[in-house]
Amino acid sequence: MSTALVRSTTDLVLAGPVGSLEAYVERVSRIAVLTREEELALARQLQEGGDLNAARQLVLSHLRFVVHIARGYGGYGLPMGDLIQEGNIGLMKAVKRFDPGVGVRLVSFAVHWIRAEIHEYVLRNWRLVKIATTKSQRKLFFNLRRFKKNLGWLNDSETRAIAADLGVSAKEVTDMEQRLSSRDLSFDPAPDTDEEDGAYSPSAYLQHPEADPSVAVEREQWDEDTADRLSQALETLDERSQTILRSRWMTEDKATLHELADKYGVSAERIRQIEANAIKKLRGIVAEPLEA
Repeated sequence: MSTALVRSTTDLVLAGPVGSLEAYVERVSRIAVLTREEELALARQLQEGGDLNAARQLVLSHLRFVVHIARGYGGYGLPMGDLIQEGNIGLMKAVKRFDPGVGVRLVSFAVHWIRAEIHEYVLRNWRLVKIATTKSQRKLFFNLRRFKKNLGWLNDSETRAIAADLGVSAKEVTDMEQRLSSRDLSFDPAPDTDEEDGAYSPSAYLQHPEADPSVAVEREQWDEDTADRLSQALETLDERSQTILRSRWMTEDKATLHELADKYGVSAERIRQIEANAIKKLRGIVAEPLEA
């Protein structure tokens, strides 16, 4: 089949809207597979001349392989259309980096890029909380289910055997098994959650920072002691200083320096000095240690 015929065939197959995933799969399955010679010719056109139409033909002729690979990840409960889409991104990256001089078929080279993109998508979207971040965790995430012989928990010998096969520690196998068996919980229950179900929300079990009775009593006693000290300290001031402080700091309708200056027949600067001296004296009294 010539390159021109391949181009006309793919244009015909992909013409018109694709209304469903099934229709897409059916259409890409009808795109002819390139021969080795056609594939090499297109790859050279892309590599040597930057021919984007050649890249398009290489991508289109391998879309069926993306569908085949994506179907292997259907057990993660993610939309198949999204898995295929991510795989297509990996395919396009592979076509861009494909070297026809290496001597391998594009599909053999592209499968690693396709799987890598799908893996990233699964890890990003399978759980709200990241479940696999290290290389060992990723390896376990995508292989542990296949190694398990039943739905029950692994025994010690099975755990050690899987760890040896995958080149990880037995503890890492156990940790990943627990992660895969758990489920995400909302920190706060949804508004329509039943009261009984909401009791299992993590927010119901976290200790409030002010829940310690000793801390609450200490804070209350400190507030009372400070208020008593301040009240006693005010009594040591002369009447004018008390009035100025109460007018400036202890009422909702606070007086200005000029209003108090007019009241006492002095300058605003003098009122500011009296206020500053009174505050300094109060701080010294309040900061004094309690008598035993």
